[in-house]
Amino acid sequence: MFDFHARLTPGPGAAEALLGALDEAGVERAAVCAGGVVGLDRLSVQIVDGGRSKALADNAGVLRACEASGGRLVPFFFADPYRDAAGYAQAADRYRGLEISPAVHGFRLDDPRVDALVRIAARHRHPVYVVCLGRAGTRTEDLVVLAGRHPDVTFVSGHCGHTGLDAAGLSLVAPLPNIAVELSGCFTAVARLAVRRLGAHRVLFGTEHPLQHPTVEVAKLRALGLPPDELALVAAGNANRILEC
Repeated sequence: MFDFHARLTPGPGAAEALLGALDEAGVERAAVCAGGVVGLDRLSVQIVDGGRSKALADNAGVLRACEASGGRLVPFFFADPYRDAAGYAQAADRYRGLEISPAVHGFRLDDPRVDALVRIAARHRHPVYVVCLGRAGTRTEDLVVLAGRHPDVTFVSGHCGHTGLDAAGLSLVAPLPNIAVELSGCFTAVARLAVRRLGAHRVLFGTEHPLQHPTVEVAKLRALGLPPDELALVAAGNANRILEC
């Protein structure tokens, strides 16, 4: 199994804790991004009301942990569109993907600085992971417009969209073949809809560790009752293809 979305918080022991949790759940590999940029209380407010964290993501720490993992952990660069374009461009060849977060960094998806990051991702064949919100400029429909401007880039809609219950959003992304969805945190019913509306080849298993224990997401994936060929794609095959692993 390949977890397409986990996080590493700053500080000692984070990578060991993640690898231990993956072992417990029977997950072999994970794509990881910097965590701990904003606390949960503040994040929950920013998701609803807006706001912006100026804290620096520990991208270098993620890279070091991945390099020490024997290939089990795959690094993503967590970019703030307001200030990280140059840093991402300089370091992109050492990473395998890009994450941008309107909830954390308080931007709109139609901001030209977002397009600048996506163009860097395109040059390095990086997928772009993003979690949409319910506010104007950050909704699934805005991701659809962004992806339409960059048809050669694979976008991944985290948690199957806003709140994990964005069933309507699945219908919006379905016509765009360069948008996939990731399952962590979403309801089982939405996960089933994702497979039905997009096809198993556009759905990715993820955990959002440490906010969610991998065993929970593995149990959800198994509860979907997918046929073996579709399960193989969602559990690992799609991640391997998108990340060229």
